[in-house]
Amino acid sequence: MVLEGFLKYLQYEKRYSSHTITAYKTDISQYQEFLEKSELQFQEANHKDIRLWVVSLMDNHLDAKSVNRKISSIRSFYKFSLKEGLITENPVLKVLSPKVSKKLPVFISDDKINYLLDEVDFTNDFSGIRDKLIIELLFATGIRLSELLNLKCNDVFLAEKTIKVLGKRNKERIIPLNNTVLHLFSDYLKLRETQQLCVDDGVLFLTDKGEKAYPKLIYRVVQKYLSFISTQSKKSPHILRHSFATSLLNKGADINAIKDLLGHANLAATQVYTHNSIERLKSIYKQAHPKA
Repeated sequence: MVLEGFLKYLQYEKRYSSHTITAYKTDISQYQEFLEKSELQFQEANHKDIRLWVVSLMDNHLDAKSVNRKISSIRSFYKFSLKEGLITENPVLKVLSPKVSKKLPVFISDDKINYLLDEVDFTNDFSGIRDKLIIELLFATGIRLSELLNLKCNDVFLAEKTIKVLGKRNKERIIPLNNTVLHLFSDYLKLRETQQLCVDDGVLFLTDKGEKAYPKLIYRVVQKYLSFISTQSKKSPHILRHSFATSLLNKGADINAIKDLLGHANLAATQVYTHNSIERLKSIYKQAHPKA
């Protein structure tokens, strides 16, 4: 019953997405199952019991990032329980999170993406125009996969040269569009009308059969076309988000502006891209400076 109340709190008060709520439910259920083996209820567990759970996760070869996410879930659950008067203190406060090794965001250079968009044949039929628009839009705006799939036709403002994006926690942001993307939008929307492809809720991106686009379709499109320009194993929509941010930073864009365009809640999430920029500067320095 406590878990059910917590999940409703996340849904109605915190307004978390269904995906996030499912993740919380999974993490807390796993934690409760661990406690049940020791015949403990969560109200009876102390920080030592939680540490044992963390150790068991690490012993099962779960990486530090995943373990930290689970600890965060449990921390929020205990915080809620404390607020509801079910416990008198939060034992997770005495639990340290494992250190996560920092990984630089993987990105594709401007030259390679420009070659893809300028030289590779996307065909002029509905699927070709749609696929090119997907690649152009992801790179031109840095939006997430979920944000792309949730775009509606009335979120595109051709006259204002902007799109309205609904991000995490239902936060809206307006992102400018370049002329290339605007022309593609215009061509795509005309093809939709010509072929009478539409769905009831006005969703923007459709399959060839006129149904709402789904994640695997977008992944296939991105992987197909990135294969023309990249040999790296990871070819996902998020790579284009990383490439967007890195490109802006390398061209001198203000990091706070990039933060707003990406829809990050805090600057720390955006600052990871500065590492790529610094590495690029080091490379240029070594090549160009006579004393390097």
